[in-house]
Amino acid sequence: MSRVTLSRYLIEQTRSHNTPADLRFLIEVVARACKEISHAVSKGALGGVLGSMDTENVQGEVQKKLDVLSNEILLEANEWGGHLAAMASEEMDKAYQIPGRYPKGAYLLLFDPLDGSSNIDVNVSVGTIFSVLRCPDDCFSQNDALAERAFLQPGYRQVAAGYALYGPQTTLVLTLGEGVKGFTLDRELGSFVLTHEHMQVPPSTSEFAVNMSNQRHWEPPVTRYVSELLAGADGPLGKNYNMRWIASMVADVHRILTRGGLFMYPRDAREPDKAGKLRLMYEANPMAFIVEQAGGAATTGTQRILDVQPEALHQRVPVFLGSKEEVERVTGYHNQA
Repeated sequence: MSRVTLSRYLIEQTRSHNTPADLRFLIEVVARACKEISHAVSKGALGGVLGSMDTENVQGEVQKKLDVLSNEILLEANEWGGHLAAMASEEMDKAYQIPGRYPKGAYLLLFDPLDGSSNIDVNVSVGTIFSVLRCPDDCFSQNDALAERAFLQPGYRQVAAGYALYGPQTTLVLTLGEGVKGFTLDRELGSFVLTHEHMQVPPSTSEFAVNMSNQRHWEPPVTRYVSELLAGADGPLGKNYNMRWIASMVADVHRILTRGGLFMYPRDAREPDKAGKLRLMYEANPMAFIVEQAGGAATTGTQRILDVQPEALHQRVPVFLGSKEEVERVTGYHNQA
């Protein structure tokens, strides 16, 4: 029985669903970059890539060596293909301009090069998250540099999103806006092979993921909701829940896509000037697009994530995503407050 590779799947999408050829090539390049990152992650201490740098990213977070390496891999792989007008990365303050010696294309690529990188040194799963937008026609300034405003599009305008999970297997999860497919890297073949034809998030769940150590900083609707989860069958929800928290968004979301669940990263009182912890453009939007395409839901607690109008490249938002019944419940508590 022949196996469907990522390349074959994308070719079929181009033929039967009018997926533009340049978008297909772009996804293939991103996938190749993810394979290279996977190799670097798997080498670990043998490759001298563990530990931190003496630098911080734009968020003020200490950068891991693999953060920087993964960012460079994605930039170098995608800058010359002629598919992109520009790129933006969680690790970089400003948008990355395509060098003048290369042709420019119709798309914008945004990415978190290595989500969950604080887990690298303890050998816990990490991943790459990416999002693709169309570049507006008027996105270039007079000096041929792409303006930041070109990226500030609500998430519902994404044309593709995905993530690569570097765990016991390397998995690539992708949506082109028509459902969610999962591919597993066959290292002998050197290709991503379709292994999850129709990824779906069950509407109800008995699992949730949240960092309980932040409980004292939460807003009242979140405190109420989590207390009901913890009350289990003796509480108002009438059933027992299990908590799972990996502290790697890619790994937590992948679990939800494979067996259901709820992921929460609410805002808290420690930094009142910041709406949340997770980045809208690099984490919340692509993950919300994927989860919605798999039948789940994703909100900030008060509105659909994909409807948020971005105001800045590194904007943060609260995130509640996963099984629809639970997302709607906690969102309802926020709206009642």
